[in-house]
Amino acid sequence: MSLLNRLTRLYEEGHREPLQDLYEDWRPLPEHGLRPAAVLIAVTDRVGHADGPGVLVTHRPSHMRAHPGQAAFPGGKLDPGETPVEAALREANEELGIRPEDVTVIGTSDRFRTGTGYDITPVLAMVPPDLPITPNPAEVAGWFEPPLGFLLDPAQHVWQSAEFQGRKGRYIEIMWNEHRIWGVTAAIISNLSKRMRWHD
Repeated sequence: MSLLNRLTRLYEEGHREPLQDLYEDWRPLPEHGLRPAAVLIAVTDRVGHADGPGVLVTHRPSHMRAHPGQAAFPGGKLDPGETPVEAALREANEELGIRPEDVTVIGTSDRFRTGTGYDITPVLAMVPPDLPITPNPAEVAGWFEPPLGFLLDPAQHVWQSAEFQGRKGRYIEIMWNEHRIWGVTAAIISNLSKRMRWHD
């Protein structure tokens, strides 16, 4: 079975029914509307690779206003009239130089609403391995490619405690080598792992 067929089958099977235990942001949502946004979960088609397929993840520059320095999927706010898929493809092109025609979209997953005011739609897709990546330094400090199987392994999702404006809560952290994935990105990964049971 090709990777695309496997991902598509797991995606379709996992999204047939509503899930009750999806992780939601523990921080209070803003009172005045959420800004629609989208991110691209780009799985690299590495057939036969020792670590299996990977996922493209960026580090945001430390000067950015929203989530500076954090590991993130390529993405951003929707422009007027855009769909989440269109926005995710545009942002991946702007941030990493990935051409939309090189991306095979599988589908959208569960929206994640954040205490910082975003309503984020993850877009699952596949890209060829070893695409030429050209990071935009204004938006990307660097990028890395953790294995998909590692990210979707619930054993790697570690709960941590936090406090925000006097409110205590818990967030998910995923450590891969020296890279720390946490916050919104780890939450999206955790929810996707509940939908797509990669290790079953």
